[in-house]
Amino acid sequence: MSDQSEAARKLVEESESAQNFLKAVYHLQQDLASHEPKPRRVSTSALAEVLHISAPSVTDMAQRLGKAGLVDYRRHKGTLLTPLGKQEAIKIIRRHRLIESYLVEELGYEPYEVHEEAERMEHTASDRFVEAIAHKLGDPDFDPHGDPIPSADGSIQRRDLKPLADIPLNTPATVARYGTNEAALLRHILERGFDLETHVQVVAHDPLDGPVRVLIGREECIIGHKIAKLILVELLP
Repeated sequence: MSDQSEAARKLVEESESAQNFLKAVYHLQQDLASHEPKPRRVSTSALAEVLHISAPSVTDMAQRLGKAGLVDYRRHKGTLLTPLGKQEAIKIIRRHRLIESYLVEELGYEPYEVHEEAERMEHTASDRFVEAIAHKLGDPDFDPHGDPIPSADGSIQRRDLKPLADIPLNTPATVARYGTNEAALLRHILERGFDLETHVQVVAHDPLDGPVRVLIGREECIIGHKIAKLILVELLP
């Protein structure tokens, strides 16, 4: 490991702000990648909004992480993770999602309760503790929200998922992921019966983004279009 890489990892390990910054850049780049495969720079304004900090604070952190070799920051053009920065971001995401899984599987938390808890714990959990969680849980592929858990080597499973609101009528599918971390929305989704791996079919759409009628197993329910957009499903063959 080079001296620069060691210094960069130490910076990330000791700075909660740096960890949150790298994670935010990663997630925003992933959002952009869904529209264009080529990696795109994340704007300062987008990072300021996600991190709830000022634009000058974003610039300061981007410049600091840029000197450490974790991001490529260019004034007026935005921020892009370097390979080292991406590696560190994925490591943080793995830690977060394994902690969420442990809270649900071993401590009895509900899926809508764990995001904020894991946000706090991810900054203090050691690598040894995180890998012990992974071993205890049998190296799970997905967290309680259906988000993929990066493997220890940084690889991430990809799935072709679609919002429930967008699938063709009467097409069998299973609930695979939730498109929100907001506790109130997650609780509402789960209380309506949309647990992971549940079989669903859309039987009717109201026009103009109106309510969606869904068959869950043998029961029908009606949900809003906004909620149906947040339930990501995998089509069955």
